[in-house]
Amino acid sequence: MKTKLFLLSMLLTASAYAEMYKWVDANGKVTYSDMPPPASARQSQKKALSTDGAESGLPYSLASLNRDHPVILYSASQCGPCDDGRALLKNRGIPFSEKSIATNSDMAALKQAGGDGRLPYLSVGSTRLNALNAQEWNNALTAAGYPESSRLPGNYRFPQAQPAAATTPSSATTDTK
Repeated sequence: MKTKLFLLSMLLTASAYAEMYKWVDANGKVTYSDMPPPASARQSQKKALSTDGAESGLPYSLASLNRDHPVILYSASQCGPCDDGRALLKNRGIPFSEKSIATNSDMAALKQAGGDGRLPYLSVGSTRLNALNAQEWNNALTAAGYPESSRLPGNYRFPQAQPAAATTPSSATTDTK
């Protein structure tokens, strides 16, 4: 029993991108392993193991911050201050999601999020900042616990901007079945 627990803990801590396989052999025995099943396996499943944000490629400390104090940038194309704000976040190594403002419904979503119509608009957890002020943005990020310099892994890729209206609760549909 101790050996199984030890192996399981090693599998879980070995890598944020580890994969776990489950299969049933010809005798009906269920096996869990970090190695792919043999060709003779009757049923098999593959799962990626992750903990607290590992699926996003973030180290644990940043994944925790991102979960507890998410950073959301509202921006528009052809917006110099928006480009500057995005660069500030990227240079500091802040994982953030970006919501683009291009339509009236996007603008309504911005206002629903607390924005006054000026861009860029930054949300850091419960802190809301209208327009770019690098000192205010950095103070809010530091107050939330984000590091002063990047701790992002070298292979981290910032997500693409999504329309702001697509992610508002009022535009979401729910299945009542």
